[in-house]
Amino acid sequence: MSSLSFNHNYFGCLGGATTNQALVLSRPGTSSTSRRTLFWGLGTLGAIIASVFLSPLMINQQSSPEIDPTDYAARTRHVLSTTPLIDGHNDLPYLIRTELKHQIYNDRFTFNTGLLSNTDREKLRSGMVGGQFWSAYIHCPKDAATKNDVPLEDPTWTLRDTLEQIDITKRFVAEYSDLFHYCTNSTCAREAFANGKIGSFIGIEGGHQVGNSLASLRQLYDLGARYITTTHNCDNVFGTAASTVSAGGEDRGLTAFGEEYVAEMNRLGMMIDLSHVSHETMRDTLRLSQAPIIFSHTGAYALSKVLRFAPDDVLRETAEKGGVVMITFINRFLRPDSPDAATIHDVVDHIWHVAQVAGWDHVGVGSDFDGTPVTPRGLEDVSKYPRLVELLMERGATDDQIRKFAGDNILRVWEEVERVAERIQASGTRPNEALWDGRTWVRSEMSPPTMFRDSIGKRIPSYLGQP
Repeated sequence: MSSLSFNHNYFGCLGGATTNQALVLSRPGTSSTSRRTLFWGLGTLGAIIASVFLSPLMINQQSSPEIDPTDYAARTRHVLSTTPLIDGHNDLPYLIRTELKHQIYNDRFTFNTGLLSNTDREKLRSGMVGGQFWSAYIHCPKDAATKNDVPLEDPTWTLRDTLEQIDITKRFVAEYSDLFHYCTNSTCAREAFANGKIGSFIGIEGGHQVGNSLASLRQLYDLGARYITTTHNCDNVFGTAASTVSAGGEDRGLTAFGEEYVAEMNRLGMMIDLSHVSHETMRDTLRLSQAPIIFSHTGAYALSKVLRFAPDDVLRETAEKGGVVMITFINRFLRPDSPDAATIHDVVDHIWHVAQVAGWDHVGVGSDFDGTPVTPRGLEDVSKYPRLVELLMERGATDDQIRKFAGDNILRVWEEVERVAERIQASGTRPNEALWDGRTWVRSEMSPPTMFRDSIGKRIPSYLGQP
């Protein structure tokens, strides 16, 4: 049978998929059936061509409605309804630990009807939140008598408590699954927002929480953690904390074991967070990391001389490496001279400074809600995000810049971290077996067999010191 053929490669140049198949229409004959077939085929072809040419225009009209540029509230509603606002850091799981000992299946946890704290259902919806990194935070262990940091080699309950924080985060998200969707990758984060859910992700706020072990680090990744704040307010086996330098200590930057940590984080696809680290730890990490880094909740050192904030050279280097700097809402850091005077405008100042130094591709929001007793006036809780966006627009930010700030930047970084990990793993790089050299090893008193002739005297000693 003869036919008319239209090669689909033609349509490939119009944006459709390229294929070697042909669209086949019957050649018109004398019968009415043949003529109807031809007319149907030509109509179908016309519809295809029209959809190819017109659909981008229709999409454009839907995504760029006519809004008065000075109607910042309307612009904000449009942007945040089409781009997820993703907060880099919220401590609600720690607040649940503190006040409820992780018990949420009771009438006391009134998340649905309202909480006095910064985060609940109504506040999240009013704030148009599209994604949240929940912090699995446990404080630096302290000696009860001296109040000093516990020595690094001393055993603590920190890793256990971190596992409990991961558990409560997952249970909390599952309990309110009509509102939240738990995610462990950037694709899921976008899908959750597209489905009207708040994507929920886990970050760990302190390298002291991984038990001085890269093996434990890998297990925390398997449990869903997708970033680790390299230090909190204490030095650990990986590097120097900003708090140490603030107290007059030396800024030693990353340790040798910290360099192994950076390599393993890159291999795993875990984002490295530099929010609490010293300036030299920031610089060392940026120099070594193959993947972009994040600051999940920080500020601009040029505006506020707080050593946990990023200086301009670090902002520029973060941008060169493709990272993102997410601005926090903590009064005493934003306005160390007068914390009670901190307002939403101070947060805008920090966002604007990072955007000017590093670029709009490298700034985001990381509130630290529910992790600080007071927040700036105008940013009392998670419902206030739209007002923050409006003020940025009033200052001159475009809709595209706001989209980057709101969520596109952190999602881009997350995607790139995943790509780097895929590349490293595809190269055959195995899990890092480096060990912290300050670790104390012991074994039980049982006498296991030996694997090698020279093992005696070289094995881990027993509790009683036997070889």
